[in-house]
Amino acid sequence: MTIVAAKGLTRRFGALTAVSRLDLEVQQGEIFALVGPDGAGKTTTMRLLCGLMDPTEGRAIIAGHDVSKELDAVKDQIGYMAQRFGLYGDLTVDENMAFYGDLFGVVGRERQELTGRLLQMTRMEPFRKRQAAKLSGGMKQKLALMCTLLHKPRVLFLDEPTNGVDPVSRRDFWAILYQLVSEGLTVLVSTAYLDEAERANRVGMMHQGRMIRCDSPAALKESLEESCYRVHFARPEEARPLLERQPGVLGVYHAGVEYHLFVDERVNTIENLEKVTPFTYERITPSLEDVFIALARKEELARAA
Repeated sequence: MTIVAAKGLTRRFGALTAVSRLDLEVQQGEIFALVGPDGAGKTTTMRLLCGLMDPTEGRAIIAGHDVSKELDAVKDQIGYMAQRFGLYGDLTVDENMAFYGDLFGVVGRERQELTGRLLQMTRMEPFRKRQAAKLSGGMKQKLALMCTLLHKPRVLFLDEPTNGVDPVSRRDFWAILYQLVSEGLTVLVSTAYLDEAERANRVGMMHQGRMIRCDSPAALKESLEESCYRVHFARPEEARPLLERQPGVLGVYHAGVEYHLFVDERVNTIENLEKVTPFTYERITPSLEDVFIALARKEELARAA
């Protein structure tokens, strides 16, 4: 069952098109990740889907409700956690949750039971009396998540929730998301971490306001037309420009301390390229980051043409 949909969703700011003709369907009970660099249109997409911004064209539908026409009904169905969630640093964990409970109209025994369950799920019970300003980055994100969940939304929108959070806290945060999804929640999360997107059921790759590919992480890796190689050069500053001028070579890119080479072997072979300049190589399965880099490069070449 489709619970989040976008049809031709577009948002322009003057001459800048932040989101261009976006078509999207998110199924109930899945984790869907929007990935892309800063400026790709992820946050604008989130805001359009949540009704925080009006589209220039197209429409968004949440749980059967048109966001532009039935915003109040949509608000009852969603939780939205922005990159900078509005926690109050001088209030304790309990006081922040009580404040948001009041905003959502969650009171009495219902609030008490739900608060207790959320604190237990996030392992935040020992910190109930600590001021939010004195929490670690990961704890602040857990508190923001708890506040967002107080009114029991059906769809949870998370805009780069683990940005700047340590790896252990990122792992804990995703463990919480898996538990929530197992209970029927749908999660749409944006992230700039491609390794994190591997944990989603499906991934939508955004580049310059457009959705350039959408599928499961495994299918995205299998769909790359170019072969991916890990390569080592004696003199990379000389070898890279030579290789990038060869037919069939999509690019040679940094991947940590090594380089990855993308080549269309219908046009050229790794053996022929080795004759252009010496290097050692090993064919590898591309990561999601490799797939995104290759697809973004192809988009840029197509636009330039």
